[in-house]
Amino acid sequence: MKLITRKDFLMSSSLALGWLASHKVQALDKSSIHRKRIGIIGLDTSHSLAFAKSIFEDPNRYLNYRVVAAYPYGTRTIPSATERIPKYIEEIKKLDVKIMPSIKELLKEVDYVLLETNDGRLHLEQAKEVFKAGKPLFIDKPLAASYDDAVEIFKLSAKYNVPFFSSSSLRYIDGMQEVLSGKYGQVIGADVYSPAVLDPSHPDFFWYGIHAVEMLFTAMGLGCISVSRTYAPNSDMLVGVWPDGRIGTVRGKRSGKSDFGGTVHCELATIKLGEFKGYDPLLLEIVKFFDTGVVPFDGKETLEICAFIDAADKSKLANGAAIKLETNT
Repeated sequence: MKLITRKDFLMSSSLALGWLASHKVQALDKSSIHRKRIGIIGLDTSHSLAFAKSIFEDPNRYLNYRVVAAYPYGTRTIPSATERIPKYIEEIKKLDVKIMPSIKELLKEVDYVLLETNDGRLHLEQAKEVFKAGKPLFIDKPLAASYDDAVEIFKLSAKYNVPFFSSSSLRYIDGMQEVLSGKYGQVIGADVYSPAVLDPSHPDFFWYGIHAVEMLFTAMGLGCISVSRTYAPNSDMLVGVWPDGRIGTVRGKRSGKSDFGGTVHCELATIKLGEFKGYDPLLLEIVKFFDTGVVPFDGKETLEICAFIDAADKSKLANGAAIKLETNT
């Protein structure tokens, strides 16, 4: 893996994140207001079908967007994902979604894109086609399968002046928005957990443990300076340190009950996060973004999540040594 340096991050930030820092983008063409056609890339994940069903069943709730077309691939090399594709093709066709032979053909039929491909290694290549076509997009987790690819995606967004955002649905777990509202005062620490199943195709926490890392950064915010990792076959513990002395932890589980949650320590209260209740809170944010072009949170968090995971892998190789994230501006 390439060493994360302050110079790399500053360069990527200046090229790709100027408009994200203020959460403002160039206004979308007014003629696009009545065009609300969504295309899906990747029918190798349950997220694709879940999003399409929610929009189909309750279009008014989702601002009258429609999923009209889908390109199924997606990975062709990860068996657990490819085996879903034939079934999901048949299911999504029942929702009046047209199956397209290529991304190029898909982009002719749609105004916005949900890039759902389960294989993060393909996201840079697939996102580039969408950016070049000028279509705003949501990129599902993981943004990429490496920090370097994540940086390149932000650069492409800036180059083509096309907004996007990427997020795990766990950013919107019950209780998190109340914490972010400031109701309980400043967050002074957080301990979160999620399944962290591994797949040889991806660096460890890019595959599934990214859900817990997203929760951690949602609660703690930008600025993590180092991470150390304790690895065991059935679990991981990641410890992140912030410059003001705050500490946040991630427990990745590979045995026992497969669930999500955590505790956020605030000045005025200690808050237990609620249950994960599905994808709808994230989907609502996605259609709002499509409507306005406004990214719902600072994109620098997404890059720092990728840097954190990259550093956690380095810590594993270094027998748990703390690895600095030299990514803070």
